[in-house]
Amino acid sequence: MKPATHHSSLDDAQGIAFGVTMAALGMHILTHMGFVTGQTTGLAVLIAHMTGLPFPAVYFAVTLPFLGLAWRRMGAKFALKTLVTTAALSALVAVLPNWIELGRIEPTVAAILFGLLFGIAALAAIRHGGSFGGLSVLWIELQDRTGFPAGHAQLLSDVVIFGAAALILPFDTLAYSFLGAAVFSLFLAVNHRRDRYIAA
Repeated sequence: MKPATHHSSLDDAQGIAFGVTMAALGMHILTHMGFVTGQTTGLAVLIAHMTGLPFPAVYFAVTLPFLGLAWRRMGAKFALKTLVTTAALSALVAVLPNWIELGRIEPTVAAILFGLLFGIAALAAIRHGGSFGGLSVLWIELQDRTGFPAGHAQLLSDVVIFGAAALILPFDTLAYSFLGAAVFSLFLAVNHRRDRYIAA
């Protein structure tokens, strides 16, 4: 096992900036295609769809309640990086349509692209001590308090999100959305391993 590599502040800044950019591109494709996904992003998509509020603002608002938990569980540095990351992502998602106008994308390709972009974005944020906010911190807290496995809670929350989406989205759109979410999960499962990458 190689010794851990410690990231400098510049390393963290460029890594998180890369993650924010990839996530913004993924969200741009997601919203352009009318897809949904799991976790916090999927919850924000549903709320934006049902209320008509701008997705970037909804996404940022949805992540805010989890920052207190992140602070308590992961420390001030992690919570601050998460705040900066989610704020930057929300801002970039808001302005990106002014810079990149999307046209027709084959739905299967779009689903795979947003899954891969979300995956590489999450990996970059995690490896540099931040995150895009989310329900996972809440499920870890639930696990500590009740013993209910966080992974099961995360799965159940995604089932609820997709179940709600099934009430308002066409079946084919829901199917492509599920494909994108599966690509994202598979990407993280394969690549988020400490035996392949060790850093601090």
